[in-house]
Amino acid sequence: MMLGFNEPEFLSQLASTVALRPQIEELVDRLVDEGFDNLFLVGAGGTYAQMWPYEHLARRSSTLSVRSVIAAELIVSGDASLGERSVAIFTSVSGTTDDSLRAIEYCKAKGVYTIGFTGYPESPIAQNVDIALISEPKAWPFDQQMLLFIGRLLSRRGEFDGYEKLADELANIPQVLLEVAKQADSAASDFAEAHKDTDYHFLVGGGNLWGFTYLYSMCILEEMQWLRTTRVHSAEFFHGSLELLEENTSVIIFQGEDETRALTDRVESFAKRISKDVTVFDTRDYPLDGISPEFRGLLAPLVLDTVMGRVSKHLERVRDHSLDLRRYYRVMDY
Repeated sequence: MMLGFNEPEFLSQLASTVALRPQIEELVDRLVDEGFDNLFLVGAGGTYAQMWPYEHLARRSSTLSVRSVIAAELIVSGDASLGERSVAIFTSVSGTTDDSLRAIEYCKAKGVYTIGFTGYPESPIAQNVDIALISEPKAWPFDQQMLLFIGRLLSRRGEFDGYEKLADELANIPQVLLEVAKQADSAASDFAEAHKDTDYHFLVGGGNLWGFTYLYSMCILEEMQWLRTTRVHSAEFFHGSLELLEENTSVIIFQGEDETRALTDRVESFAKRISKDVTVFDTRDYPLDGISPEFRGLLAPLVLDTVMGRVSKHLERVRDHSLDLRRYYRVMDY
């Protein structure tokens, strides 16, 4: 039995997200048939970072304008292209994120069609968007829903071949990721034991893993473990941040399987020349039975979320620091 791991809940929550496929496809088809000009992927903190892989996918594959935006900034800065021909997607585990809720109100006032993914149908976000697609409570991450949405959208536009095959294979994702978690657990425990007293980590990732790099650095290591971090995109590493590396610097590298892999390989090669504490978490190390080779790169954020979920649980154990402990977030008014 794995530490802090509820297997039935893990499988059930993931299954509930991919079970949204018919609703997502029906929604996308209606939007495409009616026509719209641009798509906004709106989030706050982790849900903002989790939008980046899908902005990245759209940017490299589609001529449709798709951009990720920070909810709070959108409200104060606005966006000249946001209007009645726009669609905006919001994700929230709790369905109560204040910044996102205010951004929904802002978008609706401009005539934007709003979509929400959450696990709570009675939550403020679910109640305020034009359409809410509901998974099981606490289901995370939202990558499956976003991949189905963007995949179907690009497919309808003739910009993504093989969507039906990908969507069919995503039905296997609960079992696929369960095997990932089991395989990762030992290495996760080893990493945590070795870094029990490490108070600073340097994180690097690129391509569709840059969002996860940002998320793990800020939302897990900083927010949930109160550890100091630096996070940098692998393409930007050699433009300043490399100067922070020393012989004992803990460097965490997230490596995927898309076209940006070579950029991260370059960072790994350099980092290992300087630091004796470089850890690479590579999605290529996991079989992903039932997933076709051409889709592995798209699933990198999901795979690493599962791998690092095991790391987080073991860090919680060795550091005796609950992942739920907060000093300020949703504790103080700000």
